[in-house]
Amino acid sequence: MSALQTNWDARAALNFMCGGTGAGLLVATALTQPAQARWAIVLALALVGSGLAAVWLELGKPLRALHVFFNPFTSWMARESLAALALFGLGIAALFEPALVFAAAAAAAVFVFCQARMLQGGKGIPAWRARETLPLLLATSLAEGAGLCLLFATDEVALALFVTAVLARALAWSGYCAAVKSPALAAAGRVLLQFGTGAALALLIAGALLPQALPLAGLIAAAAGWYLKFALVTRASLKQGFALPRLPVRGAR
Repeated sequence: MSALQTNWDARAALNFMCGGTGAGLLVATALTQPAQARWAIVLALALVGSGLAAVWLELGKPLRALHVFFNPFTSWMARESLAALALFGLGIAALFEPALVFAAAAAAAVFVFCQARMLQGGKGIPAWRARETLPLLLATSLAEGAGLCLLFATDEVALALFVTAVLARALAWSGYCAAVKSPALAAAGRVLLQFGTGAALALLIAGALLPQALPLAGLIAAAAGWYLKFALVTRASLKQGFALPRLPVRGAR
């Protein structure tokens, strides 16, 4: 009988939720160059920091957190931690030298990639190990970041990036659903498509008449992505267990 994994709880999910959104916001900021780029960078760093702090609180012995840096050649978690250091260093530097936002965005992209590979490394959990998990998490993080970017910029570039990211996420979700059958993700998937995609794009169109609808569209898209990630980490993490396709048969004497 399958059982949920118990190593990662809601605090671990927060790392994927906040960290992915913050990294996506850094990438979106580099691509759109909003007038309030500094505030966007501050929010992005705060989100990534919140996610990492949640994971730190999950540890039974938080002082052992430094051990995560010891195995970058074999551990995606160690690579994620190193990418986070680069992300914070370059992100803080970008507050004083705007051109460095592109380097911070590159570190953010590596950070999200490491997160996705870390989750995908859970080979005993079918909902995590699928190849489609990687593009789903990458697209989700970018859609969330592009959504929050609408809080700082609503020009044509920002809107185009948001539409592209949201549609890419819906496509990645369709590919994931075709490969993985997880009833635990059904509700989150409906929210992603109906609200995070359909309602968000409808609000984007309504924004032509009511500009206040644009930030709301971004927030809804980000919230739908958070719901999906939370469900993926905490509710869809059923362990496969053992499988014996052939049973030994003792020969007759």
